[in-house]
Amino acid sequence: MSEPSPEDLELNRLVLEEITSKWSLLVLGYLCNGPMRFNALRRANEGVTQKALTQCLRRLEANGFITRSVVSTAPLAVLYEISPLGRSLEPHLRAILKWAADNREKVESAREAFAAKGSA
Repeated sequence: MSEPSPEDLELNRLVLEEITSKWSLLVLGYLCNGPMRFNALRRANEGVTQKALTQCLRRLEANGFITRSVVSTAPLAVLYEISPLGRSLEPHLRAILKWAADNREKVESAREAFAAKGSA
């Protein structure tokens, strides 16, 4: 595989920004398990504000990673679902989430060591 050009790196950065924003990976991870309504996503992503989740969902939809559909119930419900493009990310997403779980303690130890070094 050849070295990516600066132009390729910039284009790749733009795509990666969309899937690695603060809430995107978690939202995509939840949606890999099945469709969810807005409030269910908000409850699952503890700490996310309504505004931040709305912006995240709009970005993911605009970039083709998820779909949004209105369900004719009383009251109307909005359902978010992973799209075929988003589904193609699933094995990579699961690998990243597994890596995070496997290395959480090492990262925390590094943070503590860094903080201790800074206060010394």
